[in-house]
Amino acid sequence: MIAPARLAAFNVLRAVGTRRADLPSALAAARSGLHDERDRALTAEIAAGTLRWQGTFDHVIAEYARRPVERLDPEVLDILRLTMFQLLHLDRVPASAAVNDAVDLVRKAGKRSAAPLVNAVLRRVSRDRGRLPLPPRESGSPAAELDYLTQTLSHPRWLAARWLERYGFDAAEAWCRFDNEPAPLTLRANRLRTTRTDLQKVLAEAGVETRPTAFAPDGLVVQTGNPLLTGLAHEGLFVVQDEASQLVGVVASAAPGSRVLDACAAPGGKTTAMAGDMGDRGLIVAADIRARRVRLLAGTVRAAGAACVKVVQANAAERLPFRDVFDLVLVDAPCSGLGTLRRDPDIKWRRSEDEFEAISALQVRILTQSAAVVRHGGRIVYATCSSEPDENEAVVQRFLEAAPGFRAEPLALPGASHLVNEGGHLRTYPFRDGLEAFFAASLVKARDVR
Repeated sequence: MIAPARLAAFNVLRAVGTRRADLPSALAAARSGLHDERDRALTAEIAAGTLRWQGTFDHVIAEYARRPVERLDPEVLDILRLTMFQLLHLDRVPASAAVNDAVDLVRKAGKRSAAPLVNAVLRRVSRDRGRLPLPPRESGSPAAELDYLTQTLSHPRWLAARWLERYGFDAAEAWCRFDNEPAPLTLRANRLRTTRTDLQKVLAEAGVETRPTAFAPDGLVVQTGNPLLTGLAHEGLFVVQDEASQLVGVVASAAPGSRVLDACAAPGGKTTAMAGDMGDRGLIVAADIRARRVRLLAGTVRAAGAACVKVVQANAAERLPFRDVFDLVLVDAPCSGLGTLRRDPDIKWRRSEDEFEAISALQVRILTQSAAVVRHGGRIVYATCSSEPDENEAVVQRFLEAAPGFRAEPLALPGASHLVNEGGHLRTYPFRDGLEAFFAASLVKARDVR
């Protein structure tokens, strides 16, 4: 009988590979069919780990199968990948059980003729695990460096080439290694209900040990235990939110009594952070385009107890149904997500370089529509979770060239000023800061614009 977690992980990979779902959605669907929390955790570990190391696995599979991976049935390829992850990265999984399950999975998927190939490739992987045919670390040759980043460290060649050109080999290598490590669970204390210090105490009483985040003032990194499996998860004391994402809310610096529009607000982490900064005094209009995301946003706001937040459904890429009354508009723009590959490894293989033109055009449209509802002297904070300048500095520049009434204003981040670059933008780097790659810029509307 195939282990439930392996079968579920296979179904997750198929959903992601056929683009029926992204990794978080596919995992959520898989969890609903698993009743044992250990199976749920193992499913997530196998699926995410397989996607992290997919580039490496594909190189080895092609060598051992003596054919390009494109010539293998997609189902067979996913079975090989997920079993390689178990063989190479999960010491607690017996190799024989993993290989036997792989052969059974191939038959279950209707690819019985591929069973001998799968068995042979996986047994060779198990035998050769300490000497797989992968490029060694070799600096000084751009071609060798790129092969190493792509095949040994499992990143798309086009993206590795960009990082190599911008930051050099050592930084690009560190970035790739960062992406290949599982991300810790990070929380933000909901200051409408508690403080970071008090939250850390009650979590410890529930068997969850944490440490404060390095830069975000309200963040905690979980070290042992799972707060989502405790009763505290339903008390609105915390929000699951990456530290770099928390910093966007910090630099937005929403003031008590102000009027704020969160134009692309779901799932609501930054919305509720701003409500905390405002002491729940003033008004935050939190908007998103899709009904499902609006429901998710409303649930986050309700759980946080943020009375100053009004949730609406609106398309920020079109004319917004508001007048120019907002002191602050946060545009947490739809983006490629390439700054979050440690948490969302499927993005590595779903994105391509030719998408930037369409993505950045949408981002400029959202900025343009948002500009119309900012009061004179008010500002926009534009943010992405992308590593790429095409979606960050280039978008800001395009907007400013078309909107002469706005100017860039340096952001402030007390206690972590090195995270603000020479252009006055928030820029976090995995190789420097140990954080996902996020960007934020502040754009101020002149008081005398007519």
